[in-house]
Amino acid sequence: MDQNNSLEPMVNLDFPPERLTEPPAEMQAMLEWALDEARKRGVSSAEAGAHFGTGIEVSVRLGKIESIEHARDRGLALTVYLGQRCGSASTADFSRAAITRALDAACTIASYTMEDPWSGLADPRFLAHDFPDLDLDHPQDITVERLVEVAQRCEQSAMEVDERIFNSEGASCSYNRGIHLYANTNAFMGLSCGTRYSCGVSVLGRDEHGMQRDAWFDVARKFADLTEAEQMGVIAARRTLQKLGGHRIPTQRSPIILEAPIASSLFRALTGAANGNRIYRHSSFLEGQVGQPVFPEWLQIREYPHLKRALGSAVFDAEGVATKEQSLIESGRLSRYVLDSYAARRLGLETTGNAGGVHNLTVESNAGEIDELLLKMDRGLLVTELMGHGTDLTSGDYSHGATGFWVENGQIVHPVEEVTIAGNLRDMFKHIVAIGNDVDLRHNIRSGSVLLEGMTIAGA
Repeated sequence: MDQNNSLEPMVNLDFPPERLTEPPAEMQAMLEWALDEARKRGVSSAEAGAHFGTGIEVSVRLGKIESIEHARDRGLALTVYLGQRCGSASTADFSRAAITRALDAACTIASYTMEDPWSGLADPRFLAHDFPDLDLDHPQDITVERLVEVAQRCEQSAMEVDERIFNSEGASCSYNRGIHLYANTNAFMGLSCGTRYSCGVSVLGRDEHGMQRDAWFDVARKFADLTEAEQMGVIAARRTLQKLGGHRIPTQRSPIILEAPIASSLFRALTGAANGNRIYRHSSFLEGQVGQPVFPEWLQIREYPHLKRALGSAVFDAEGVATKEQSLIESGRLSRYVLDSYAARRLGLETTGNAGGVHNLTVESNAGEIDELLLKMDRGLLVTELMGHGTDLTSGDYSHGATGFWVENGQIVHPVEEVTIAGNLRDMFKHIVAIGNDVDLRHNIRSGSVLLEGMTIAGA
């Protein structure tokens, strides 16, 4: 092949306008060629992943356009294995010459690294073979003007709710689409392709006691599935108005409710602590807890990776391992760790198909709407916002700044600000009383509001 041809890109960056269910031919040919070139270098095994991304994001403030961002990116990541030595390199240039240089760099790196007995591709037994359509890819010829119009309507509706809404931090609306093709020398090739649309607004309110801010947003795979712009604006404004007149409360021990939009953070700590990479490094409070009671006996947490249009859905993980519906917490007990192939080998276990994270982890509800949880709590703190990064996954210690509402006799009596809630995740998990059915679907971890007993609230 002559030098001119070696410099030509193997893949055109133009995105297909239609939904993708099969790998684009040029993209597939590029990965097959890269793996063939790796084999010619005598590698034991290799893997390659190509990514394309495109997106538009607009932001407006007080009705005027503040920014318009167009994004396009691409990349090819290559990993080679020389026995149990591993090397990786990447390139954004899809010419044969650039891919050859990346392969040479990866092989050079591998020749200098120490042997790692746990490195290597995922076991072929666990690779995905069926690729059902999860309805994740909904490309749309959406214009900047359309995104701006939606963001403006969202902000305007918030500003018109009440005269106490006096300013805006802005509204935004965005569209993103990603195409990822992964292949390895175990004859695996899999396509993941998806779209994400989002819209949100943040506004400020003011009364004689001072100022407050709050926000609301939505995200969906399909543009038509987003909450109406005007409705999001009204929600953001009402949340802001409810916070006006907030004040501190005395330091005390009290039950709390984590509102659904922030409840997922509690279970994100669970997945972080159960991650195999933390377990083999002995840096998790959940080490040695598989099979042990971690939550109340009634609580169930499962992964549902094949839900149609869900944000966390995937047929296979970052290593090509097939995803499956499976428990993480069963009858309150930790069923397993969250494992990729490397961590699984380190622990003498099998991968759980979680390279890259969990997929639609769902905390099953045992109660009704938030009003039911308030009545059940009777007296305590409804937390609607957390601040800071106060979670230590090694010890389980938990401490965050918080705002919300004080509750008496199951009714909200006044807003609360400038307090800290603290405890230890070991105790917090075991003292969950109820999970509401107001499940927030805007996250990969899906949970309703959470009622916990016995938290320390540091206030005035």
